[in-house]
Amino acid sequence: MKAILKNSLVGVFMSASIFASGQEKFETNKEGSDYKFKVIKDLEATEVVSQGRTGTCWSFSSLSFFESEILRLGNGKHNLSEMFIARNAYIGKAENFLRMYGTFTFGPGGAFHDIPWVIKRYGIVPEEVYMGLNYGDSIHLHSEMEGILEATVKVLATKPQNDKLTPVWKDAFTGILDAYLGDLPDNVEDFKFTYEGKEYTPKSYAKSLGLNMDDYISLTSYTHHPFYSQFVLEVQDNWAMQSGYNLPIDEFMQVMEDAVKGGYTFAWGADVSEKGFNFRDGLAILPEDESTIEKEGEDNKHFSDAGAAKISNAFMSPVKERNVSQEERQTAFDNQETTDDHGMHITGLVEDQKGTKYFIVKNSWGKSNDCDGYFFASFPYVKYKTMNIQIHKDALSKSMKKKLGIK
Repeated sequence: MKAILKNSLVGVFMSASIFASGQEKFETNKEGSDYKFKVIKDLEATEVVSQGRTGTCWSFSSLSFFESEILRLGNGKHNLSEMFIARNAYIGKAENFLRMYGTFTFGPGGAFHDIPWVIKRYGIVPEEVYMGLNYGDSIHLHSEMEGILEATVKVLATKPQNDKLTPVWKDAFTGILDAYLGDLPDNVEDFKFTYEGKEYTPKSYAKSLGLNMDDYISLTSYTHHPFYSQFVLEVQDNWAMQSGYNLPIDEFMQVMEDAVKGGYTFAWGADVSEKGFNFRDGLAILPEDESTIEKEGEDNKHFSDAGAAKISNAFMSPVKERNVSQEERQTAFDNQETTDDHGMHITGLVEDQKGTKYFIVKNSWGKSNDCDGYFFASFPYVKYKTMNIQIHKDALSKSMKKKLGIK
C-alpha cells in the first residue's frame, strides 16, 4: 500500500468543519448533502494525522488501529511513531531485496503485518520520541530519501566490489535512514528514552502497551486459493511474504460488521481508484450508474485520481448501488482493476435513510474534508474493493475461529 497525499488536499481544499466533536460529525458526509446517517457504532480512535507526501499509509493506518486496540484494552491513549516503523521496515526490505538478487520488491509501500514484524524485532516508541522529520520540514516528505535508498540497494545488488557485499553495506544504508529520519543505535537495547516519567527501551515500551502481536491476523477473500486456508497475498508490497486467512466474501463482510458491532476496529486495505471513491465529499460508494460521475484533475502519482475532485449527484443524495459477486471481485483482482492502493482504519458503522450501511473510515490525509479526515465506505464498495484487513483474532466468533483453525 503506497497512497500519497498531494499538497492540494492539505492546503487548497481545507475547509472549516461544520460538525461538532463526537458522533455529530457522522450525521452526514458534507455540508448541504441529503445523506442522513444513523450511527450504529462509533468506536474510540486517536486523532487524525497526515502521512504527508509519503507512501507510508500502511504504517499510519495500522498504528492507528493499534492505538485503538490499546484504548480498547484500557491501557491509555498513545501516539505511536509511524516513522520508527517505516525506518525499521526499510531495513527488512533491503535485506530481502539483496537476498533475491535485486529482483524483489523495494520501495515505500508496505502491509499491515509489517507493524508486528517490526515490533517483534525492534519494539516501538512514542511519536514524540521519534518524529522522523530530521530534514527540517514540518510534514513528511520522502521523495529524496526514497530515491537515494532505491539507488543504493540497486547498486548493492550488483555486488560491485569483488562480486560480494562488504560487511559495512548495512551501515551505509542505515546511515541514509538516520540522516533523514533520525539517528538510532544499531542495538535497539541501547536506545533508552524517558516517557511520562519512566525510562524505556523500544521493546520495554512495546511490552507496556499490553499488545500481543501474535493475536493479530489478516483476512481476505479470493477464489484462487481454497477458502478457510492461509495464503500469501500476491501483491508487490507484501515484501515480508506474510500470509492471511481466506474467507468467502459474504462471511468476510459479516466478520467485518460483527467486529465493529462487538467493539473491535480494524485496519482496512482497499483500492481507492474507483469513480465512487470521493474523499473530499466523504464517501466511497459503488453506484449502479457511474456515468454521472466526473472528475477534475488527478491527485496521486501512484493511483490515478483518488484525490481528484469528483462531481456527481450521487455524492449528495443516496443512489442505488451494485451488488458485487465473488466472481466479479476475483476478476477485478486478476485483471489488476483492484489494486493494493491504500491502508485505512475502520472505526464505526452508520446507516443511511434508505437502509444502506457504511463503515466509518479514518484516513491519514489530514482533516481536509467536512468529516474531519473521516469518510463513509458503503458495504457494496467494501465488498468489491477490499484487499485485506488486519484484526484481533478475538473479534471473530467461536465458530469462525474453528473454521479457520484459530485458537
